[in-house]
Amino acid sequence: MNLKFSSITALLFFILFVFTGCEKINTDSPYIDGLSITNYPIIDGSTSTLPLNRVIACELMGLNYHWQENKNSSSGINTWSIEPKIKGSLKQKFNNIILSSQTHNSFINLIDNKVDIALAARKMSPDEKEYAMSKGVSLIETPIALDAFIFIVSPRNPVEGLTTENIQDIYTGEKTNWTDFGIVINQTNPEYSAIQPFIRNPNSGSQELMDLLIMKDLEYIDLPIYKENLIFTMAGLIDAIASNPYAIGYTVYYYNKFIIRPDITFLKTIAIDGVKPSEQTIANRSYPYTTEVYAVIRSDTDPSSMTFKVYEWLQTETGKRIISYSGYIPN
Repeated sequence: MNLKFSSITALLFFILFVFTGCEKINTDSPYIDGLSITNYPIIDGSTSTLPLNRVIACELMGLNYHWQENKNSSSGINTWSIEPKIKGSLKQKFNNIILSSQTHNSFINLIDNKVDIALAARKMSPDEKEYAMSKGVSLIETPIALDAFIFIVSPRNPVEGLTTENIQDIYTGEKTNWTDFGIVINQTNPEYSAIQPFIRNPNSGSQELMDLLIMKDLEYIDLPIYKENLIFTMAGLIDAIASNPYAIGYTVYYYNKFIIRPDITFLKTIAIDGVKPSEQTIANRSYPYTTEVYAVIRSDTDPSSMTFKVYEWLQTETGKRIISYSGYIPN
């Protein structure tokens, strides 16, 4: 009887240990004195910077983590994410402070003082600046890593590169057929090679980059196709382009390489102005649309706060080394 009771007790303790043992993990930072999960700043960010956000948090709190592939049965395009090796309430606490509200919402949340830091692949847009001014808030945007704005097509499209002017002609409607660039997609009926340019929703990170870097003061062509080809998620845009040899669209290099990880069978990145984006051409900035990733804080952030300490740490040599663990190229 006692033996049976002891066995049951031991089993219960074992189960308790297995399912709650992660709660005993020490999250005291090995880099910043006094920092732990209990006072870690709430950091929001864009879709593309979520792995960076998680790598920074895991390293600062001494947590183990790994890249995980997430299956997508509906589209067949899987995504990859950084996942901390924690469970239970500790995982919930982690998810409550490491957010990914997308670029625009991250800036708004920071302005509204709902989060402490934002990580984004662009600076504030004009309307976000206007909103900040209406709230009497100013932000400090500090570059911490490099990324790039890239253009993607289906592998069934033989185009290997375009110029900036070509891209502008496509999106203003000056050029409407791939044959205008000497590209024949439909061998049987070459004239049926109409370009299908996809765009992202306003205020998304990639759309703001498109407006700022490529279109500038140019007007997008006003066609019904844009209502059909407006994509509200980065994964949705990539999915649409991969299956359409007449399509073209844009994203950021890091998202494409590390989160989507497409092989050449379903997505192709093209050269712009004769240079193809790569780690080397981004690092030496020879790719024309190399961009920066920013750590953003409110200008009224207390210099003695953990928020400010994390923000400063990201600019140190150690911080840059940790940033590189995510795959990003430190600025």
